[in-house]
Amino acid sequence: MQEIIGTSNRCLEIDLTKQKFEVFEISKKDRNMFLGGKGMGLKFLYDRMRAGVDPLGEENMIAFCMGALMGTGAPCSGRFDAVTKSPQTGIMTAASCGGPFGMALKTSGWDAIIVKGRASKPVYLYIDSKGVKFENAKSLWGKDTQKTQEVLEKIGSGAVVIGPAGENLVRYANICSGHRFLGRGGMGAVMGSKNLKAIVAKGKEFKIVPKKQKRFDRVKNKFNRYINSNSITSGSYRNFGTNANVNLSNAAGILPVRNFTGGSHGEAHKISGETMAEKHDTKYSTCRPCTILCGHKGNFDGNYRQVPEYETTGLMGSNLEIFDPVAISEWNDICTEVGMDTISAGGTLAWVMEATEKGLINSNLKFGSKEGVSQMLKDIGHGRGLGKELGLGSKALSKKYGGEDFAIHVKGLEMAAYDPRGAIGHGLSYAVANRGACHLSTTLFTLEAYFNMASPNAKRGKPTMVKFMENIFAAVNSLHICQFTAFAVFLEPPLIKFTPVPMLKLLTQNLTPIALSLMDVSLWPEIWYSIVGKTYIPLLSMRKFMKIGERVHVLERYMNTREGISKKDDTLPDRLLYEGRKCDPKEKVVPIDRMLGKYYKIRGYDKNGIPKDRTLKRLGIVKK
Repeated sequence: MQEIIGTSNRCLEIDLTKQKFEVFEISKKDRNMFLGGKGMGLKFLYDRMRAGVDPLGEENMIAFCMGALMGTGAPCSGRFDAVTKSPQTGIMTAASCGGPFGMALKTSGWDAIIVKGRASKPVYLYIDSKGVKFENAKSLWGKDTQKTQEVLEKIGSGAVVIGPAGENLVRYANICSGHRFLGRGGMGAVMGSKNLKAIVAKGKEFKIVPKKQKRFDRVKNKFNRYINSNSITSGSYRNFGTNANVNLSNAAGILPVRNFTGGSHGEAHKISGETMAEKHDTKYSTCRPCTILCGHKGNFDGNYRQVPEYETTGLMGSNLEIFDPVAISEWNDICTEVGMDTISAGGTLAWVMEATEKGLINSNLKFGSKEGVSQMLKDIGHGRGLGKELGLGSKALSKKYGGEDFAIHVKGLEMAAYDPRGAIGHGLSYAVANRGACHLSTTLFTLEAYFNMASPNAKRGKPTMVKFMENIFAAVNSLHICQFTAFAVFLEPPLIKFTPVPMLKLLTQNLTPIALSLMDVSLWPEIWYSIVGKTYIPLLSMRKFMKIGERVHVLERYMNTREGISKKDDTLPDRLLYEGRKCDPKEKVVPIDRMLGKYYKIRGYDKNGIPKDRTLKRLGIVKK
């Protein structure tokens, strides 16, 4: 087997209309400025795609980008990114996935692919080290994601596929690889609009080797020690999966209940990770390679299924006032098969239930009732009846039928499963997140609501915290490595681990820039430098890493402002701005306006939320 030392920098640009492909290389400058993954995907589309294209039109492009860590055996590095213009929001969307396609493409010798154009009839792509073959997908069209992969696994070691939801242009259709997903923003509909059923890579043609193997091994061992010492990564997530968040969110009053009217519920424990582990005989079923092992499978009344992730459980469980793990696991399976985002599906169902109660729409869906949910999810995926309308999402539905005040979305993207009225810094991060109501842009709720390291209702310092986390996670998703490693990277270095929590909270809340400057994030840039062979200088390298994250985040914002995004869009649903949670006697809401101006200032945006010229020049996004 041939070896790739560091990165291959080889990429494919694939034209579906002409059924041709070209090979190009990532320049050294772009590699140093954008790393890979999300950053490189944004850079590719920024250079190639004009503003204003129809997300479901021929001119839209989708880039699949590997990180430098993929294939090296770095902890939790089996992840890749995709970037496109979203048919759900009309702006840029980026998503991360842990399925087998990334490794298959990387070990076929490619660091990224860009797909453009539209095939005249359904096709799938076969990729090996020599290039691309365009294959007839007529026999695959209409198949669900799992059956499609069963066919393709005979010819390649990893694939990305769409199901009926993508074919029917459901605006929140996703892309599946194994049992993992490029979940948010409707990427599956982009593939469907291009008549592209799947991409399969041969894989196992190359071995990926770090340039500085000894340094890499040392950093890898330290990384694993931190992961295996942290109470989240080696404890709750490893034992109970991300559903460990159910009890934590319920206790903190940030669990979505009854379309975000609640915050906590007495039956929430029934759908917790702890309960699922106890009652459903859960076992590991995770990304590869992985040290955290948060993914699980379980026995749900004789059906051996993936255990739903926390976001699915929150949006399709407590947010619908349903506390039946078996039902939620069934709905998770339906969404898997049709290829559909469970967060947006759950958020849309909750809106329909409330709109039905208020007489705005006619459906048989009710809070607390499982009746009709399975059928509706199938109807959404297959574009049938009322389900076809629900496939447009809660924003479009509320504009047509009314009820915009309780459509829980930001910029058209349904909100993830953390109620920001119990963590207002996280509320700010939802409002300004580039792709919409994204819980992965920052995870500030953990500091505010889980670890008590920042006051959940204090405004001071929150804009600075949001900026810091946005930069970090933009860089992490460009490396690319699992964001859950942040628990270990942030919390295990001695300075943080052995400082009393009350002191950390005092520093974080009142001396935020100083507190954040003490954060040791060196493991991420150090492992990157060992792979690409650069000399690692601790403080300087960390600063460069943070600047890369800033560059990636601001580039995405700039691309969105070219699509019309501005201050008017950086807000939250009325319910979160003007209504308190039922679990909160003080009826606290999110004071967005008091934090937004400060955030814009420290970001280098103008008063309307547009990146200033000097910010774009400083980061090298536009020429000086």
